[in-house]
Amino acid sequence: MALIELRDIHKTYSLGEIPVHALRGISLDIGRGEFVAVMGASGSGKSTLMNILGCLDTPSRGEYHLEGRDVARLSGDDLARTRNQTIGFVFQGFNLLARTTALENVELPMLYGGIGLRERHRRAKEALRLVGLEGREHHQPHQLSGGQQQRVAIARALVGGAPLILADEPTGNLDSATSEEIMSLFQSLNDGEGITIILVTHEPDMALYAKRIVTVRDGLIVDDEPVRKRKVG
Repeated sequence: MALIELRDIHKTYSLGEIPVHALRGISLDIGRGEFVAVMGASGSGKSTLMNILGCLDTPSRGEYHLEGRDVARLSGDDLARTRNQTIGFVFQGFNLLARTTALENVELPMLYGGIGLRERHRRAKEALRLVGLEGREHHQPHQLSGGQQQRVAIARALVGGAPLILADEPTGNLDSATSEEIMSLFQSLNDGEGITIILVTHEPDMALYAKRIVTVRDGLIVDDEPVRKRKVG
């Protein structure tokens, strides 16, 4: 069974009286342990697709099964639990709390799960160690570089034990060298920890760190190929 199964996914928005077809029939399977880059120009539908994969939006038509469960049948509480425990999110803007330490930022998802303080500390420290930030637990975001802030965000995505990370333009605010470091980290989490990673990017160089590239144009998948000359960090 695939981790993700999409069948004929459509998404239509209304702009006044004009329908806007963001997705026009997406079918896609992603297995456990895959590293998939979703590419497309602005307006291609890739962000809408990411929102549906992350259970942040619902399709107008079609079926989405995550870990074998029909997402459309999940209650509001089940959806919140899925976003907290099954999916880790990494965004371009880091989304860290400004006057909060790296450790406290990483602990945030566990607050909603009712996990005790000692266990939160233990898991957060382990997640920060995994992303190479051991010893920086008590630094606030302004004391960290952009790359280090994104590592904190990745640790936060990992800390709940989610089998899936959705990374939306995670290198968009980083310089080339730091971007390569972050993509190398994603590779190690995928290869070493078996975490499934879906990367949304418009940068071909970043997509080459993945194992498979899905290209979206005008709300449709127009290409789905393995990476033949993969960049290795």
